[in-house]
Amino acid sequence: MTLAELQSLHDLPFFELLKRARAVHEANFTDGKIQLCTLLSIKTGGCSEDCAYCTQSARYDTDLQSQRLLSKETVMESARAARANGSTRFCMGAAWRGVRGGTERFNQVVDIVKEVSSLGMEVCVTLGELGPNEAVVLKEAGVTAYNHNLDTSPEHYPNIVTSHTYEDRLRTIRNVQDAGMSVCCGGILGISETITDRLRMLEVISSFNPQPESVPINSLMPMPGTPLADNPQVDPFDLVRMIACARIAVPGAKVRLSAGRTRLSDETQALCFFAGANSIFYGDKLLTASNPEARKDLELLKKLGLETLEPNPSMEAPQADLSQPASPACCTPAGCC
Repeated sequence: MTLAELQSLHDLPFFELLKRARAVHEANFTDGKIQLCTLLSIKTGGCSEDCAYCTQSARYDTDLQSQRLLSKETVMESARAARANGSTRFCMGAAWRGVRGGTERFNQVVDIVKEVSSLGMEVCVTLGELGPNEAVVLKEAGVTAYNHNLDTSPEHYPNIVTSHTYEDRLRTIRNVQDAGMSVCCGGILGISETITDRLRMLEVISSFNPQPESVPINSLMPMPGTPLADNPQVDPFDLVRMIACARIAVPGAKVRLSAGRTRLSDETQALCFFAGANSIFYGDKLLTASNPEARKDLELLKKLGLETLEPNPSMEAPQADLSQPASPACCTPAGCC
């Protein structure tokens, strides 16, 4: 969609916009089910990037404790627990600028991916910049989707990140698509952007060929020590409008209600689901930010009469995998997904 089209949508009366978004949603997702995803930081902190919203940057003085790459056994415990608790997508994030093939850490990640993919869940990773060869290796290892957010508009982006460019991000996304992986790409609201910046981001995302299969919409969780620590909370109605615009602009994507849900009322989340959000990150931790308790999420979905996606029966993991010990579904921290 063009910026002018998105601006016209965004300017509609609130209920008219929701009505249009709901129609698009029901046409593309007839079962109305919500996908539960679990996000685990497999390597936390010490990142060389300067993303202004992120506690993982080594350039800012935050309370975040850095953590080396988790062992395969630790990741698998979390993955098994996530699957047992209803997640159908397991996302792994690492605080790196990017990865290079042939290095020890890249080989370790590939090994972890192979094990997690055996559980029958969708496997998503976010490892920073990615070259074409590395993208192919991850695809062959079992990665189904790669998360690489644009964050904001091309115009506002230099105010938020200077250590890499918008074009760098677009290049990674192209490499991911060329390798045959799905793209998970969204942005963050509340990072001192304008409404036009938000819609420009959606314009860019909707122009991808093919369009992303997943669009996470994050609300900034201001973190002490980062340059955006004092930013105000995103207006709930602005968030719902963005969910609705994302649903219309990328009709076939799962629109993921992501970071910032601890600051949303049940009523606001219900409006987001009505407007087209059909996925949430599930568990008590969302990388470095807190997330609503799993029990609370399930209670809300039950109140709304919303069902969740079930694991694909054709990809069921062997029973032996499910019998092994499991730890809480979301264990550790790392940036925005």
